[in-house]
Amino acid sequence: MSKDPTLLTPGPLTTSAATKRAMLHDWGSRESSFIETNARVRERLLAIANAGDSHVCVPLQGSGTFVVEAVLGTVIPRQSKSLVLINGAYGKRMTRMLETMGRATVTLETPEDRPPSAEAVDTALASDNDVTHVLAVHCETTSGILNPIEEIADVTAKRGRVLIIDAMSAFGAIPLDAERISFDAVMASANKCLEGVPGVGFAIVRRRALEAAEGNAHSLSLDLFDQWRAMEGNGQWRFTPPTHVIFALAAALDQFDAEGGVEGRGRRYAENCRILTAGMRRMGFCTLLPDSLQAPIIVTFLMPADPRFRFQEFYDSLRDKGFVIYPGKLTVAETFRMGCIGHIGPAEMRAAVDAVQETIEEMGVETGAPAAA
Repeated sequence: MSKDPTLLTPGPLTTSAATKRAMLHDWGSRESSFIETNARVRERLLAIANAGDSHVCVPLQGSGTFVVEAVLGTVIPRQSKSLVLINGAYGKRMTRMLETMGRATVTLETPEDRPPSAEAVDTALASDNDVTHVLAVHCETTSGILNPIEEIADVTAKRGRVLIIDAMSAFGAIPLDAERISFDAVMASANKCLEGVPGVGFAIVRRRALEAAEGNAHSLSLDLFDQWRAMEGNGQWRFTPPTHVIFALAAALDQFDAEGGVEGRGRRYAENCRILTAGMRRMGFCTLLPDSLQAPIIVTFLMPADPRFRFQEFYDSLRDKGFVIYPGKLTVAETFRMGCIGHIGPAEMRAAVDAVQETIEEMGVETGAPAAA
């Protein structure tokens, strides 16, 4: 059997053998072993955010987008108005969800390479007393930017509003402590920094906010209140659960704890990011973001100006060498992205840099520098 490629993407990710092995068995959805594992996973996810005393964890089938929409539709009352902070595709996606649900929405948008400022958020809230909820993305993987979530939370709390955080690409590698950052809901998924497999997202929701959310949801399958009430009642999922995915997540959490939790995971990803950016810069490639704004999750590189550089050829050659990267998703510039997360470390990152060097030499590209460098 050929070796799987190394996924330098924002998820799905390269997973460990132990995580894969956890899926080699079959479980019934009503078996006690599954119910107990599901309950334990929920507790462990709460602990990562130091939220066990104030919040509950509700998992949901599907990709991270499913649980984001479930939270917005359940936690935000139908008569409420939300301020969405946008500096990439995922803020825009939340706006589209709210508009589809018929929820009142306003936006505060900054360029994809610039974080929203706490001062701008404060001004927006001061000028619109109808806004009840602020929606922010912790790490916007459109660019890889790390948004100032603690400052945003402080302003939101000072103004007496509610914060909801899309932490999809940050949870598990970048600290998010419920005792320091006030939030009513955080959304993430198994297949990002926790290094599980796709198929389940989860929400960490303030208990009193979820208790007040009965009847808010626009959808039966995306009703987080109903999902939570079912799990609290008999420990079971309302509809067919992703059994294998939950056991894989349990195994991934064992490895997460062994690595040192958020601190250990974040340290490895930061080193991956350092090796990648240093190696690419030596070849002339330029990062979209300065290091001060870069999250150690995924790095966006500007396209080289050399006319011999063709992205599809570059992508295919790297794939042949065992590395899968990601196309760009920006409107401000032509780019491509390379991830730093998953079950990979310094050896894989150095090998990826070597593969890039070999590939551009094969293409006859003298430098990775962009036109504006």
